[in-house]
Amino acid sequence: MNEEKKKALQTLKIAKGQIEAVIKMIEDGRYCIDISNQILAVSSLVKKSNMLILKQHMNSCVLEAVNSGNSAEKIDEITKILSKIVDK
Repeated sequence: MNEEKKKALQTLKIAKGQIEAVIKMIEDGRYCIDISNQILAVSSLVKKSNMLILKQHMNSCVLEAVNSGNSAEKIDEITKILSKIVDK
């Protein structure tokens, strides 16, 4: 497993712990704004993890495709993913 995937995995594990904490906050009837702030923090971690995975993909799969002259499909994949990120 490369460095980006290790970082992404660690980030997702942190997010998992935060999600469990958010669930407990809701169950305990905590203040809505505090819950919302924690949800935003989880969302940020998931986005960071996604960017690490995409970075890895571009540094390996896309670069390999470009070097072999078969980049069109990989560029289309990245474009579709980026459009989903931008449309949010």
